[in-house]
Amino acid sequence: MTVPVYVETLVRAPLDRVWELTQDTDLHPRWDARFSRITPVEELVGGGYRFRYELRLPLRTLAGTGTSLGERHRPDGTRTSALRFTTPDRLSPLGPGRGYWRYVPTAEGVTFVTGYDYAPGWGRLLDRLVLRRVVGWLTAWSFDRLRIWAETGTEPERWPLVSVLAVWRPDRPRASRCLRAPRRPAADPRGRATGRRTTTDPAPSVMDDAPATLDQLEAP
Repeated sequence: MTVPVYVETLVRAPLDRVWELTQDTDLHPRWDARFSRITPVEELVGGGYRFRYELRLPLRTLAGTGTSLGERHRPDGTRTSALRFTTPDRLSPLGPGRGYWRYVPTAEGVTFVTGYDYAPGWGRLLDRLVLRRVVGWLTAWSFDRLRIWAETGTEPERWPLVSVLAVWRPDRPRASRCLRAPRRPAADPRGRATGRRTTTDPAPSVMDDAPATLDQLEAP
């Protein structure tokens, strides 16, 4: 059984700014190292759009298609974005998958969360031991690069992936600044949920927290 990828960060910036940097298909690949290019293809009848994505590697460009559906106005003030993706490339380490983003306004800024899962393209053992760890780290590193851009205005190109080696720069993006597992709900002495979270109770399932729009989203 695979463990879905989870990343959470606090971005001290306006909600509209975080939404813009993540939803604009020209801006998204600039901070997200998992993509080199995202090209919208068509609008979907049920809402959202279909897109083509690319990841340029030294010896190969991985490509695939996806569908996305965002909720900008929700009764609780949060926003969500659902995603499905697939690729015909047999050399891709990630097969078909699905996931979501959550944007939760707080007094300090925006808690930005992702959860996603995929079929291993190179086998379950290699995925569990190596690839899923790398993918999770790359997602967290990208989230921190987004945070820096939203908070300081420093464009993500200032921090290419090789900047991870600049250990003397405390202002560089760091995956370790992000939470990598869902918080656990706390309980009061009578056993009732308080809304706070501790490290003693079972963690909630990553994909169980996906928005309802994920099940409504058209296949890529």
